Amino acid sequence: MGYSAATRRDLGFEALKARQRAIRSDFPEPFGLRIHRTLSWLARAESEPTDPAAMFLFLWIAFNAAYADESDVLGERPQGERGAFAWFFGQLDQLDSERRLYACVWERFSGPIRLLLENRYVYGPFWSHHNGQPGYENWETRFATARRAFHAALARQDTVAILSMLFDRLYVLRNQIVHGGATWGSSVNRDQLRDGAEILGCLVPIMADIMMTHAQEDWGRPFYPVVKD
Repeated sequence: MGYSAATRRDLGFEALKARQRAIRSDFPEPFGLRIHRTLSWLARAESEPTDPAAMFLFLWIAFNAAYADESDVLGERPQGERGAFAWFFGQLDQLDSERRLYACVWERFSGPIRLLLENRYVYGPFWSHHNGQPGYENWETRFATARRAFHAALARQDTVAILSMLFDRLYVLRNQIVHGGATWGSSVNRDQLRDGAEILGCLVPIMADIMMTHAQEDWGRPFYPVVKD
């Protein structure tokens, strides 16, 4: 199934929120909190259409609200953040019968995603080497290997592998902003932020929609529940 512009409009915040209101009485309590938070940040992202940095950050928070659980916060997931990503993407891929996530990656954003994968400035080992960490002198070899792995994943339509590699790069971009490694409004990384925001703006609503369709699946427990005194 192709990911048309009309389909994307139907997955805006208002449509997803209307669906959530209609079916939330059937949501398990932890899931209901998770999806409520996800949609709240999606709404905030949609209110910043001219600021790619703000859009990117708000969409990343929406994504984080969707996938993170107590295992991630406590550091109990194998391979840390990458393990959390792989688990979440695997869960979504099994439930994505219409292959909407793959269509978003391949049909709509193949160009911007290829640019991200070709950009050393959102590649973690490049910065590890640049900052003098030992063991990353071969970052260029790793970079070439990662690029080949991405193209191989595209060829075999391996959605989980594609998303895992893509979010590795987006995570570096997220760290640059959150940890003060970028200047607000700078032209240096504006293209990456714009592309990253548009890619997340495509993927996160689909993820939320899949999750609501399968609310009874085990999506984990939020580490920060609402606590009433």
